[in-house]
Amino acid sequence: MEKLSHSEIEKRLQALEGWEFNDNAIETSFEFKDFKEAFTVMTRIAFECEAQNHHPDWSNVYNSLNIRLNTHDAGGVTERDFKLAKTIENIIESE
Repeated sequence: MEKLSHSEIEKRLQALEGWEFNDNAIETSFEFKDFKEAFTVMTRIAFECEAQNHHPDWSNVYNSLNIRLNTHDAGGVTERDFKLAKTIENIIESE
């Protein structure tokens, strides 16, 4: 999988509200009603990550979730990261 150029990344980010390109990765954060809701969404995302064999760098504190995506093997952001970001957005929207 090829690393995307900065301009390609910025163009694709226009379709993902709340995501930013920062330090060689795309990232976002979400806030939920409480820990249980945050953890439920994280579990759904985890199953999709396994299905795509692509895993985020993420952290959770109580009701907040921070997600950072890049493709380590490619040394930057690839189409694979945008596919997972879109999947994450679909999960968030369905909640």
